[in-house]
Amino acid sequence: MAWAQQSTTRRRGKKQKRRVLRRVLFLLALLALIVALVVLALRLAERADIPIPGIPEPEPTEELTQPAHCPDVQVLSIPGTWESSPDDDPYNPWFNPNALLLNVTNPLSQQFSGDRAEVYTLPYPAQFQRPGGPPELTYDDSRSAGAVKAREVLSAMHSECWLTSYVLMGFSQGAVIAGDIASEIGNGNGPVPSDNVLGVALIADGRRDPDAAPTVGPQVQGVGLEVSLAGFPFIPGATLTGKRNGGFGDLADRTVQFCAPNDGICDAPLLTDILGAIHRLFHDYIQNPVHAMYHTYTVDENGTTTTQWLTGWASDLINEAPEPAHP
Repeated sequence: MAWAQQSTTRRRGKKQKRRVLRRVLFLLALLALIVALVVLALRLAERADIPIPGIPEPEPTEELTQPAHCPDVQVLSIPGTWESSPDDDPYNPWFNPNALLLNVTNPLSQQFSGDRAEVYTLPYPAQFQRPGGPPELTYDDSRSAGAVKAREVLSAMHSECWLTSYVLMGFSQGAVIAGDIASEIGNGNGPVPSDNVLGVALIADGRRDPDAAPTVGPQVQGVGLEVSLAGFPFIPGATLTGKRNGGFGDLADRTVQFCAPNDGICDAPLLTDILGAIHRLFHDYIQNPVHAMYHTYTVDENGTTTTQWLTGWASDLINEAPEPAHP
């Protein structure tokens, strides 16, 4: 009897040990499975580039750079009608010493070194063939030549200096060109990405749309002459193209417009009197004192002129622009 009891006790002990062993093995297997799942999740997260909570992001190993000769910023200035020529010097313009935007670009050139800001004045025909006037390019041909040249300048810079930022400005015919290119860029069809554009300034834009971008200074009731007379063929070679499709797109909040009251190029009435509008076109190009006086036209209560305001605006943009590293 005693032997039987001992035998039963041993069998029970063995069974209990086996149960304990099975539980230990089960727990070890479960722990191994959990570890395997965690390792798999971490590897998948790494491959998918998903941030892992509690694990710091690695610092980038390479800094974005561009060639040493690339400027941090390119300022592209597009003069108005009869203020430029195809053979003008883009870095030291000589064709028209009284060109309006020289009141902005000259101070910028003096303030910033060329590696910080390259100031480039677009050389293009800048002409407008008038009935009875001397032989010149038509408005359409001059405007097209300016736009082609401006796109080439921007594309050439961006193809080599992909981190360079841009400031665009234009006056009169130059404002139409600058505004058209800004619209292309802002709507994803331009020569440079919209993210690279710091700001756009348009003075007396013939395609001025008050709703497309804010106007600096006293508000005017009219619109650009090309908007007022859109599609009306009253001068051979001068196609009036109306508002820009899509406005300035992504650049709407980085674009500023200037228009002095009674400047019929940018402050034209909505189309009600075709003959009157035609008369104003010739008057504004030939005799309009307002259109030619933006260097004295004040835009705030402190007496700041348009060109002074623009100089400060562009200077601030350049000072705040990124400084890409150079190898």
